[in-house]
Amino acid sequence: GSGQDKLFYSFNLDNHVPREHLLRGIDHFLDLRDLRQHLAPFYSPMGRPSIDPELMIRMLIVSYCFGIRSERRLCEEVHLNLAYRWFCRLGLEDAVPEHSTFSRNRHGRFRDSDVLRHVFESVLGRCMSEGLVKGEGFAIDASIIRADASPARGVPGTESINWGCVKG
Repeated sequence: GSGQDKLFYSFNLDNHVPREHLLRGIDHFLDLRDLRQHLAPFYSPMGRPSIDPELMIRMLIVSYCFGIRSERRLCEEVHLNLAYRWFCRLGLEDAVPEHSTFSRNRHGRFRDSDVLRHVFESVLGRCMSEGLVKGEGFAIDASIIRADASPARGVPGTESINWGCVKG
């Protein structure tokens, strides 16, 4: 062969994510079963395949929890980090979305939907109530979330995620 033959190996990603890892705790409370139904209108029957909304939400949760402020870096980190891959339901050989595709989907396809925002708020609210994360850890950067709300709506220091206080 060309020297590029695949090695056959057995690798269980789950075995490489520590039991006490933050993402395991979050995954325990993350139920995205109803997501597809809510987002059905956003799937296009034509054109290039879209990013799975569950993958997008899982990647954005990773970005919040670990302070990853750019979409480019988020895609790189999910590609490299075994725990992030596990949380995002990606196998070792599954492709991570290109950052440009990720950005186009989030700012384009889901821009007019409050579903992503609702899922984030409910998931992160549950994680806060379970003591997994603290509210102040979730400063949302404009490179990740472009707020539609006016800055006057946000109230700093509350336990809710302050979507309105993003400076763009």
